[in-house]
Amino acid sequence: MKRDDLLDAAEALLCEQGTQALTLSAVADRAGVSKGGLLYHFHTKEALVRGLVARLVEEFDALIASYDSGGPGAYTRAFVEANLAVVMDRDQSRLLRRWATVSAAAADPELLALVREAMHRWHDVDPADDPDPVAARMARLAAEGLWEVVIHDPGLYDEAQLEELRERLLEQL
Repeated sequence: MKRDDLLDAAEALLCEQGTQALTLSAVADRAGVSKGGLLYHFHTKEALVRGLVARLVEEFDALIASYDSGGPGAYTRAFVEANLAVVMDRDQSRLLRRWATVSAAAADPELLALVREAMHRWHDVDPADDPDPVAARMARLAAEGLWEVVIHDPGLYDEAQLEELRERLLEQL
């Protein structure tokens, strides 16, 4: 059993049943391993949630980097593209992953601090890196906010509307 398979099982439980369902026994059952097999990778529930947070941050950092072409304003454009890629993805597992992970981390101030560190890094961009720092901040917040809205109602915007929003946000930069 791979570590990512265990994290997938934990995310699935969170998305389907909420934070109260996230127990080590339930994750082990969902993953089809013994509790000892789970404990080999994650000694505590907190370690499991820490793994969820770390994976979420690493994957989103990699997605941003995949869109970052360098130069002035490139980071914010990449951030917008990465957020919209997740929102527009037909496989909604990435869309729900952040909600599930942050919900699980919210009960523990140390774990929530890891999420806050990432948010700080994603949003605290050097103003010199953007030609219009206020427009850049607005675009990052709008992209982030769209993700939050679509988590709660994935059908609120159709593909064409999301593409229009993406294009307009990028135009503003």
